[in-house]
Amino acid sequence: MTARIFIGERETAGIDPANRGLAYGDGVFETMRVHGGGVPLWPRHLARLQEGALRLGIPVPDVAFIEASVAGMLAGCNAGVLKLLVTRGDGARGYAPEPKALPAWTLALHPLPASLHGGLRLHWCETRLAVQPALAGIKHCNRLEQVLARTECVRQGCDEGLMRDTSGNVVCATGANLLVLHQGTWTTPPVADCGVAGVMRQWLLDEGMIHLSQMSSAQVEAADALALCNAVRGILPVANLGARTWQPHPAVARLRASLVEAYSMFSLPMGVDSTEVS
Repeated sequence: MTARIFIGERETAGIDPANRGLAYGDGVFETMRVHGGGVPLWPRHLARLQEGALRLGIPVPDVAFIEASVAGMLAGCNAGVLKLLVTRGDGARGYAPEPKALPAWTLALHPLPASLHGGLRLHWCETRLAVQPALAGIKHCNRLEQVLARTECVRQGCDEGLMRDTSGNVVCATGANLLVLHQGTWTTPPVADCGVAGVMRQWLLDEGMIHLSQMSSAQVEAADALALCNAVRGILPVANLGARTWQPHPAVARLRASLVEAYSMFSLPMGVDSTEVS
């Protein structure tokens, strides 16, 4: 991993223990696919970052400075995963923020994850997502619900897990959005009360390929096909969820082909070149 740390527009050597992102998860972040030395989905990631920071009242560093810093970090890098994290900065002990604190932010460049072969094995997570509309949709730094849920998946030997809210409505996977096929129509759960509005999910919505629909666990298990999507891996088919299994479905292949046509990076296998990140 290669990393850089900034306070405002000044690069620094480390994170202060008084950083509010470290203490309280007081920040937002984006995890982005790098391809050909750039971030093809950057405009969508930037828009969500700015929306999240606005809702939390965190000033975003100058965009031109961020973009120049990203370009410098990605020089000579053909493929990888770039994480941009913006926190409110440093503050005194206690929840009240310092009104004049400069945002502290980081860039971290990682190798692509290993490719997954075949359909995903999913687990119904017992950990529920709390309903909090003030935080819904944005990618804020408090991810303890996802940490607990993903731990369940590891214990069960599964690739991912589906999460519900406290009322039992299906929301998303721990690190991806859910796509459900029923009678030829793709739907995805709303994230107005909790969950993350993924940039890949939003692209599919903007293209009219999927529609919003609230759904129960039973409706998910009755689907003709399931898939997960996120900005790093693209669209991945699901093979089983508990005792329910699905065979490869042509509708999933068509959805993935449409994505590859728009973003060719998703046609490439991941994690095959140890020199991807330099």
